Amino acid sequence: MYRSSRLSIALGIAALAASPAMAANTSPPAAASLKADVIGINGKALGTVTVEQTPTGVLVITDIQGLPAGEHGFHFHEKGLCDPAQKFTTAGGHFTAGDPVHGLMSMGGPHGGDMPNQHVGADGVLKTQVLNTGVTITPGPKSIVDADGTALVIHADPDDYTSQPAGNAGSRIACAVLSAPK
Repeated sequence: MYRSSRLSIALGIAALAASPAMAANTSPPAAASLKADVIGINGKALGTVTVEQTPTGVLVITDIQGLPAGEHGFHFHEKGLCDPAQKFTTAGGHFTAGDPVHGLMSMGGPHGGDMPNQHVGADGVLKTQVLNTGVTITPGPKSIVDADGTALVIHADPDDYTSQPAGNAGSRIACAVLSAPK
């Protein structure tokens, strides 16, 4: 009986190690991702943004042209609505992912959608990769994928990382709707 139990346990462990659930612990699963077109305030396409799920948040990858040179606020906003006729105000406020205050440098912050300012060179190109640990694209309370989606918004000015409620980043100059595939 003792030998049989040890054999059963060994076979059980071997079966578990070969299972997909155990395999997920040894190699990362395929990343979920979203890709969207970025438009300017004139409604014209400027490029794309891709958001990929990582084990600790999302990786935001941009390939955008035609932006003004300088530092720009870079945030996820609460609604996936980018209406240039409304100067992208249709995207609502920052995606908060709970009840934190705005700002990477604020006590009690940041919003889930707050990300570091992005620099655009004289060529107008923004190619960047930003890890945002405050949000996910998988289901849950920090997910930017909900009934109305979310928007990536690029602002005219840099975020000061402290001013409430949105960092004095100025007008919205580019926007991308991020939503679940249909």
